[in-house]
Amino acid sequence: MLTVYAYQNCSTCRKALKHLDAKGVRYQVKPIREQPPTIAELKRALAANGGEVRKLFNTSGQDYRALGISAKLADMSDAEALKLLASNGNLVKRPFALSKTHAVVGFDPAAWKTLIGNA
Repeated sequence: MLTVYAYQNCSTCRKALKHLDAKGVRYQVKPIREQPPTIAELKRALAANGGEVRKLFNTSGQDYRALGISAKLADMSDAEALKLLASNGNLVKRPFALSKTHAVVGFDPAAWKTLIGNA
C-alpha cells in the first residue's frame, strides 16, 4: 500500500489521488501540514531524486518564500534541510508518496507509474 502525504486544498494532490483511484491503487493519505514526512522518509526521497535536496522543497510555497529558504539552502547541510522539512510540512513538495521501495515528490504520471508498480 502507498502512503501519500497530501494537502486537501492542493489541486495537484487531488489530481494524483484521482490518478491512483482510476488505477485501483490502495493508498493511505496523511495530512502533510499536520504530519510531515519523517527524516527517514525524506532521506528515501532524497536518494530517489539524485541527492538534490532542493527538489524536496515546495519552492512556490508561502513558507518557503517567507523564511527565505532559497537564499539559505546553499549553505544548509542535507541533514539541516531534512530536519527543517520534517518540522514543517508546508515546505515539502507535494504530493509526497512512498511505496515499500520508491519515493516520489510532485505529480508526474511517468514517475508515479514506477511507484504504483512497487506498491
